[in-house]
Amino acid sequence: MDFVLTPEQEAIRENVERLCARFDDDYWLDRDDTGEFPDDFHKAMAEAGWLGVAMPEEYGGANLGVTEAAILMHTVAKSSGAMSAASAIHINIFGPHPIVVFGNEEQKGRWLPDLIRGKTICCFGVTEPDAGLNTSKIKTKAERSGNGYVVNGKKIWTTTAQEAKKIMLLVRTTPLEECAKPTEGLSLFYTDLDRNYCDIREIPKMGRKAVDSNEVFIDGLPVPLEDLIGEEGMGFRYLLHSLNPERILVGVEGIGIGQNALARAVQYAKDRVVFDRPIGANQSIQHPLAEIWCELEAAWLMAMQAAALYDQGLPCGAHANATKYLGGEVGFKACQQAIMTHGGMGYAKEFHVERLLREVLICRIAPVSPQLILNYISERVLGLPRSY
Repeated sequence: MDFVLTPEQEAIRENVERLCARFDDDYWLDRDDTGEFPDDFHKAMAEAGWLGVAMPEEYGGANLGVTEAAILMHTVAKSSGAMSAASAIHINIFGPHPIVVFGNEEQKGRWLPDLIRGKTICCFGVTEPDAGLNTSKIKTKAERSGNGYVVNGKKIWTTTAQEAKKIMLLVRTTPLEECAKPTEGLSLFYTDLDRNYCDIREIPKMGRKAVDSNEVFIDGLPVPLEDLIGEEGMGFRYLLHSLNPERILVGVEGIGIGQNALARAVQYAKDRVVFDRPIGANQSIQHPLAEIWCELEAAWLMAMQAAALYDQGLPCGAHANATKYLGGEVGFKACQQAIMTHGGMGYAKEFHVERLLREVLICRIAPVSPQLILNYISERVLGLPRSY
């Protein structure tokens, strides 16, 4: 087994690192204060071709795998931009995957080029206030009307809906009581986020102010038949093809933010002198940072294994979930320790570690909680009885 990046993969890392360096701490601190969407960062990533890293070549993408997408998103998250930078482009990396796999040629030609070029920002409409992680219980419904559908319902935690022109929308097309299984009767659309029928309300939140999260209230949204991806009623199955890549990407983002925080903590421990010696000379400072380095490296190896399994078409659910769990947990641990290493100055915005802590929490919470991942590992890997 080769754990070293190929020259091509190393080139991805180096080039993305150089691009991200143009957007420094001051840039992201300003976005954290103002909440302004990082349009110029998004544009730069699109112009460099990174939004299409895993998209088919015939539509302008690079036709690379989840491994390369993970290297890209890890590098972005490790930069000054942390989760704000990653979230600004995250949906473009994994979100359109159902279109690539299950969309017809007309749909791919109509949708993918604009996504790859960054001309279209899309959002993901899956989570609902009363369903949460129990996706089969969503209530947003689409009913046939003429040559299409009419959608009514509500979504929550819809990222980038303020900027988005399109929405990947999971809805119920067959009532739950008429389905043999709860996961049946769900359909997936990629359609216009028409403000005439959608009331989009931003949710004030703890961190990542520059990339909005929203409630979306949908009232009579007309959706043409040609915006249905694949077959009616198969949306949950289609969505599953995005879940493992998303878990891998969120995991590596947590790792990247953790490594960012660790580097800041190490530098501060070298520079800060108390009682005539650098605080980094004290084992109470050294050992927690050394422990975090070990855990971050181990989490990265899990991520690369999960991505390699996915790219080879092998079962990767356990490893993808483990990547998300490990990345989120050790990323948080690193950011917390970075604040403690800085002492009182860790609480000050000018040192940025408090911002990293606020942003890395997303990697613990979304898109699935650590507790549900442990349930999955317990049942599917260890063979223990189902607990819920």
